[in-house]
Formats: sequence, structure tokens, C-alpha cells
Amino acid sequence: MKKTAKLPALLLALALALSLAACSDNPGAESSAPVESQPTESTEPSSAPGGDGTEPGGEVKFTVGISQYVTHDALDAATKGFQDALNELMPGQVEFVYQNAAEDPAVCSTIANDFVARGVDLIMANATPALQAAAAATGDIPILGTSVTEYGVAFGIKDFSGTLGTNVSGTSDLAPLDQQAQMIKDWYPDAKNIGLLYCSNEDNSQYQVDTVQGYLEELGYTCKQYAFSDSNDIAAVCQAAADSSDVLYIPTDNSAASSTGIIDNICHGNIPVFCGEENICKGCGVATLSISYYDIGYKTGEMAAQILKGEADVSEMPIQYAPEFVKKYNPDMCEALNITVPDGYEAVG
Repeated sequence: MKKTAKLPALLLALALALSLAACSDNPGAESSAPVESQPTESTEPSSAPGGDGTEPGGEVKFTVGISQYVTHDALDAATKGFQDALNELMPGQVEFVYQNAAEDPAVCSTIANDFVARGVDLIMANATPALQAAAAATGDIPILGTSVTEYGVAFGIKDFSGTLGTNVSGTSDLAPLDQQAQMIKDWYPDAKNIGLLYCSNEDNSQYQVDTVQGYLEELGYTCKQYAFSDSNDIAAVCQAAADSSDVLYIPTDNSAASSTGIIDNICHGNIPVFCGEENICKGCGVATLSISYYDIGYKTGEMAAQILKGEADVSEMPIQYAPEFVKKYNPDMCEALNITVPDGYEAVG
């Protein structure tokens, strides 16, 4: 009889132990989203002494979630600029939780939901899919986007005024598309056919190629769009574009930025590629009219500091744009194609 009586008690004790283990704060437990090495320091969130968010000495501690869509130089630079700004403007007051979606929009949603569950104070969404997922996950936590080309396109807003009026604001990486079209005219005035290579899963890429196509056609070129869905079909689509075009244009496109090696293997020494941003140009292009991604990331960090300090309301903050644009060329690509560089260009770093 004594052995039988002990069984429920043992089961109850086991259940209680499992419950406590499940509820404990496990610093090694992460969301199912892949986590990659951060371009700068990465700090996991922790409870401040007393549980009220106050650090020793009275400083407020904020947790900022960073959701980066994919790893490539441009987005890494924006993330670093963002963190540098906050570390300089709010030293010791902010810890970052960095997660990378590895170019998977579904994982962007997982990351955003994880940040909401953690109760972060602000989300920085690096690239359009990360921003869209964060906005879908919360209407309360302030969200700042960066490396986002056109916010009106990202959220389906016609006649976008520049301010969303919600919990979302941020910075844009859009360079003047009319000037990018003119860049091609300056280098290749006698070309006939321009191939526009981009990822069909990125709304902002579609916007860019549609817009730049109009400018190129006004300049007398014939244009054709070549859309790939992901890295699995980019080689075949790029080859088709190269075979049928005199010049290729690639907009600011995360999938293309992650696949410059594939593009270069096809185009190097064979066909000039003009790019919407410097890091794609560095990998496979001839020239670009580009911005500094570090600078727009830094500007996003300045905006975040204003929000966290209570100096600004995110719903009233207009989208910010890069202050300057630089004409750059890739010396290796120009040499391979035996191209003379027009005046006013500087070499990519």
C-alpha cells in the first residue's frame, strides 16, 4: 500500500520539476530563426536588476531587436551604422538582439514574433521583407526600417506622403533612378537592348525596374525584364539576359547582392552590368550611383535614440533619405571589358 501511495506524489513532483524547467530563464534558448554572427557585438536580452529595467546607477536599459533579412555587405554596413549610432548616443543603455533570416521571408515572421514575445523596446528591420514581417507582428512596438527602397510600395500605399502615421518609420536606400538611367547613357550611348535583372519576390525591386525602364526608354533604349525567383534560378535567368542584351541593369536587390558571384561568372568580360548600389557593383558590376549603407544605418540609429529617449513619436517621423549619392566604378570590371571610365567617377572601395 505504501508503494502505491507514493506513485502520485512522485508523478506530481516530476511534473512540477518539468514545469519549473520550462519556465526558467535559459540564456541559451533562442527562437527557431537562424542566428548568424553579428557584424558588431551581439548581446542577448537579460532582466535588469530588480526587474524594472533600471541598471545600477539609475540608467535605463533598453532592448532593441535587429532583424536582418540576409547577410551581405550593404545590409551588414547598415546594421553596424545603426548600432554605432545608438552606442554613441546612448552608451551603456542599449543591448541588441540580432537575428538573421537567411533570405527567408517566413523566418522574418518568426523573428518578429520572437521580438514581440520578448517585449523588446524597439525593432530595427533591415530590408523590406524584415520590415513587412515586423509591421505584421506588432502595431505597438516602434519599428524602424533601413535598406528599404520605397515604403509606399512596401505597404501598398498610393501617393505616399513620406510619413506612415503608424508605429513604423525609417530610412530609404533609394538612389535617383533617372540618374541611374542616365549613367548607362553616359557609358554606352550606342547600346540598343538593356536587360533588367531582378528578384520577383522583392516588391521594391519590381518598382525600381519598372521606373528605370521608363527612363531608359525615354533615352531611346529597348528594355526587357528578366525576373528570377531565388538563387536557384538566377544563373539560368542571368544567362538568358546576357545572351539577349547589350547591357544589364540590376537594381538594389537583396537576392542579387547575395549572388554576385553567380552573376559575375556569367558576365565578367562579356557584358557590362550597371547596379543600383555599390556592393553589387563591387561583386559583378561596372558602375553605380550609390549611397552609403553605413550612413543610412547610422541615421536610423539616431532616429531610434530619439524614440527611446522619448524625444520623438515614431508615428510622426518622416522617412529619411541618404544625403548624397556617389558615382563609382569597378576597376577590375572596366579592365576586363576594356572600358574608358567617364569623368566624375571614383573607384569602389
